[in-house]
Amino acid sequence: MKTIEKIYTFLIFAFLYAPIAVMIIYSFNGVKSRSVFSGFSLQWYQELFSDSVIMKSLYISLLTAVLAAVISTVIGTLAAVGINASKGLRKRVYLAVNNIPVVNPDIVSAISLMILFVFVISKINSLEMGFGTLLISHITFCIPYVILEVMPKIKGMDSNIYNAALDLGCPPAKAFIKVVLPQIKPGIITGMIMAFTLSLDDFIISYFNSGSSIQTLPVTIYSMTKKPYSPKINALSTLLFVAVMIPLIIINVRRKDDSKKGAKA
Repeated sequence: MKTIEKIYTFLIFAFLYAPIAVMIIYSFNGVKSRSVFSGFSLQWYQELFSDSVIMKSLYISLLTAVLAAVISTVIGTLAAVGINASKGLRKRVYLAVNNIPVVNPDIVSAISLMILFVFVISKINSLEMGFGTLLISHITFCIPYVILEVMPKIKGMDSNIYNAALDLGCPPAKAFIKVVLPQIKPGIITGMIMAFTLSLDDFIISYFNSGSSIQTLPVTIYSMTKKPYSPKINALSTLLFVAVMIPLIIINVRRKDDSKKGAKA
């Protein structure tokens, strides 16, 4: 049975990752072909980094992801603390409302945000769809994930330590910074990495809320598929895959370490 389980697991992962492996291999192909591999070459990576449109999209994606991760982490952490301090029905309602964007289809969230932005812009003529609406939309869909990462750390924290700090004359703000933040820091870091990954990888919300003046990297990749095939797509997708995988690996390693520490405690 164990042999069958291993074979079954291998086939599942092969089915999931074989296309990605082929894409990565052909990103180093020396010729412009999707079926013949002529030899190792960095030609398409060189052309990729010399493409001003792609580089601008990469800059916008990284800037958006960093800002969205930082801002959503601050808001999400404070929101998690507030939700944890609530009691009874109010707390359950807050958690349910927070979970709606997580389980909600991205297309629904994207269109809802777009309609909201269009309504506001129609009332204030000086505004337009662009980087501002893109950043706000990314912060909006990242906050619930940060809350979900921080909440378990707050629940597992000993609240008596914070109360003891207050009893010893420490101001609430200082007690929060000195006592609470160090205990929930792993959740905060994981939430920030998760927010960065989600923002960098997002397509649907970016497509509907970035306007016509700017494009994120996933949107640029989508627009490249409408043109004659270029192996630069393989190189760009490979780099994006690596950029997303590294934070996810870090998140999983941190969770594994936290589980071991919890088991030892």
